[in-house]
Amino acid sequence: MAYSDGFRAQMVRRLATPGGPSATALAEEVGVAQPTLSRWLRRAGTFGAGSPAPLTPAGQTMTAKRPQDWSAEEKLAVVIEAASVAEAELGAFLRARGLHQAQLQEWRQRLLASLSERPAGAAKRSRAEARRIRQLEHELTRKEKALAEAAALLMLKKKARAIWGDEDEPTPAPSGSKS
Repeated sequence: MAYSDGFRAQMVRRLATPGGPSATALAEEVGVAQPTLSRWLRRAGTFGAGSPAPLTPAGQTMTAKRPQDWSAEEKLAVVIEAASVAEAELGAFLRARGLHQAQLQEWRQRLLASLSERPAGAAKRSRAEARRIRQLEHELTRKEKALAEAAALLMLKKKARAIWGDEDEPTPAPSGSKS
């Protein structure tokens, strides 16, 4: 009988969980032969001791291929998970996944390097953005000066009106002239 990969992964997880059922008990429960369940467990890379099979973010076992063949997502998941493991338990963590300390270190360094790198063309964009910012600042300064000049002219006009009066008002005739 053919079983789906999801069903196999679920059975392996159940067998690998601490305190989980034995292969014999699970075989009786789900109706799959005990040697078949044990074979799935061995292929998943879990050999007793209740250590769970390493899973990808998609829930598939990662030990089906060599660590060198893992996808970037799988490597990232292991690096993140390893960061939360205590230093004393790191060796067991790495052994359960078939990894060496050097591989984990290399993956960490690559991840940090990729995070710190600027994307190609970012320098070109930043130069263009800096030039645009300088142009806008220059234009803003010019407009601020023009605005200050216009405000000064309005103030002068207001003061001139207060001193000499409004242009529309008739000027009084000189006192000694006859009309």
